[in-house]
Amino acid sequence: MEPVVVEKTIAGRVMRIETGEVAKLATSCVILTYGDSSVMGTCMRADPRPGLDFFPMQVDYREKTSAAGKFPGGFRKREGAPNEKEILTMRMIDRPIRPLFPDGFIEEVQLQCWVMSHDQENDTDILAGCAAATALSISDCPFDGPLATVRVGRIFDENDNPHFVLNPTVSQLEFSDIDLVLSGHRDGLNMIEVGAAEVPDEDILEAIKFGEQGIAEVLDLIEELVAKVGKEKRMGDFVNTVPDDVMAAVKSACEKELTEARKIKGKHERGDAVKAIKTKMLDEHFAIDDSSTPEVYNRTTERRKQASEAFRTLEKKITRKLIIEQKTRADGRAFDEIRPLHMRVGQFARTHGSALFQRGETQSMVSCTLGTGKDEQIVDGLTPEYSKKFVLHYNFPPFCVGEAGRIMGPGRREIGHGALAERSLMGILPSPEDFPYTIRLVSDITESNGSSSMASVCGGCLALMDAGVPISNTCAGISVGRFTDENDENEVFVTDIIGEEDFFGDMDFKVSGTRDGITGIQLDLKARGLSTAQIETIFAQAKKGRLEIIEQIEAVIPAPRENISPYAPRLITLKIHPDKIGKLIGPGGKTIRALQDKYGVSIDVDDDGTVIVASPDGPSVERAEAEISAICEDVKVGTVYEAKVVSTKDFGAFVELGPGTDAMCHISELADGYVEKVSDVVKVGDVIKVKVILVDDQGRIKVSRKKAMEGDKPKSDKKSDEPAEAVAD
Repeated sequence: MEPVVVEKTIAGRVMRIETGEVAKLATSCVILTYGDSSVMGTCMRADPRPGLDFFPMQVDYREKTSAAGKFPGGFRKREGAPNEKEILTMRMIDRPIRPLFPDGFIEEVQLQCWVMSHDQENDTDILAGCAAATALSISDCPFDGPLATVRVGRIFDENDNPHFVLNPTVSQLEFSDIDLVLSGHRDGLNMIEVGAAEVPDEDILEAIKFGEQGIAEVLDLIEELVAKVGKEKRMGDFVNTVPDDVMAAVKSACEKELTEARKIKGKHERGDAVKAIKTKMLDEHFAIDDSSTPEVYNRTTERRKQASEAFRTLEKKITRKLIIEQKTRADGRAFDEIRPLHMRVGQFARTHGSALFQRGETQSMVSCTLGTGKDEQIVDGLTPEYSKKFVLHYNFPPFCVGEAGRIMGPGRREIGHGALAERSLMGILPSPEDFPYTIRLVSDITESNGSSSMASVCGGCLALMDAGVPISNTCAGISVGRFTDENDENEVFVTDIIGEEDFFGDMDFKVSGTRDGITGIQLDLKARGLSTAQIETIFAQAKKGRLEIIEQIEAVIPAPRENISPYAPRLITLKIHPDKIGKLIGPGGKTIRALQDKYGVSIDVDDDGTVIVASPDGPSVERAEAEISAICEDVKVGTVYEAKVVSTKDFGAFVELGPGTDAMCHISELADGYVEKVSDVVKVGDVIKVKVILVDDQGRIKVSRKKAMEGDKPKSDKKSDEPAEAVAD
């Protein structure tokens, strides 16, 4: 096939898709370019593995460092396991594509997206989503696309007027209060990811409507390519469907009994009853015949497997029918009712902050740790290296769902859920200038029956407040599900879905936010798509739920604690002139190392002159701060220093406030009363506490030991009508 190219200007940049020249042995391949960023997307279709009864689609996304002219880090100088961003992008590509395949299709489909060029401005995650969907659209896979993915930001002009931006650049996104990723097709939207800074619900809805216009533009381009090179869709020979007679037999055997079992409120009791009905049905009506020929054995084994799938389908239909027709949820709640809440802060004694959050049968224990700049997470990828001052790690052990499963590191699901909770809480965190600590939250899911990521948001907010982090608002998260009848006509939305409602329902729409607005969204949809009118209804229902949870959170802890944990490090931030950084560091780092050893602190210096001093001991931090100020000549009247006497004269003593910064303490300021000789009070080498009383126009510093000692004296209970002594100018 000769190379085929289509292109279109979208948001001021040309999007170009080409196919026919590269990877011709693959089922399909496209190279999508936007600006100077390029992603190669391939689709490979193959026969299913023997015994497979599910759709085994694999999605892989890799950022090759050569795309940005960089070498991989580490000794081997070769790309290794996918990093967090790559994993999150794989999930973002997979989630909107998977529901667009027909039931029963079980052939292998493998999608690979490689970043081949990155211009540092047009990020490649959304480009990979478009490339993967385009490769599927021109292939013979029965993919009900095409599908497009876009990003929407909101930036403010010089008059502080907001306007939406389609596919914002990396630079523009730094000034945006919304990071919205949308996937959709001609019939609606089927994937939403949002990180926002407490943006009102109606503004998020407007951003979604704006993004729909961008999706339509990309779809036009993909459809143009499909019209030129698209192959005819085919299901293939390996279709996993349940025969009608098997479905009828299963329905006849256990529909009534299963309907009653689905009304049992407890998860374990309901699960045990359903399992017993299934086992009885299989044993009585679909027993395996191993006493006859191999053909009979294989046929009865296959029918038993089909009956098991038919039972799952029947259970799904019954669950949906109970909700739609009888208005009955599995646990008996109303559609907008949240499960019982239980929460507590100060769960553990030695953590900097901790909380227990339980909603129904979903439980999260969250710990908060405060650290210094040395604890920041360094992120190295295609874009310039940067550091994160806030991370949230999510753990989902097998016991939380009552299983003895394999114990291993976090998978894609755990990383995705943690990223959603992290994004949701980031919008309420204080700025580094106001709170310079590095913050780590760990959410351990100890029970799970639906929306453990939203439990991590709620528990994370509690732990932050328990740790004394001055968050801007209380944040909570809730999920909303959707159910429709067989004709997809009548629909209901249910708040706070349990695991079975997620499994049998059409969607899991998670919304996090505060009273003032939304901070995070994630939509997983199994149905074809959602309209903006449906999303508006979901927003209203989710807001009602999150406000109810916020009320109960604030009943436990109404605001962040005034003081951080005594076990957390103490941080002080000060500013020095950038020209003084070299003086603070000293030759070969001698000065800064000496300060760290002297006071037992850690000192971090940024290029802009920001200095962060950290120590478990508050007084040590204050003494180090005073000496740093002295070294950098940022000496202020009223500041107290621990100074070393370097020489004595008849009229007073000269002291060193810090390396290269001396001051004079007049004999009259050495002690109360008359001092005959300086040596009667101090001698060379003594370390004394002094207070700055004057810095003249020439930068000469005068200090007083006498006034510094006054601050250490106990206050008298005797009241005085005399005015307090003024601090010298």
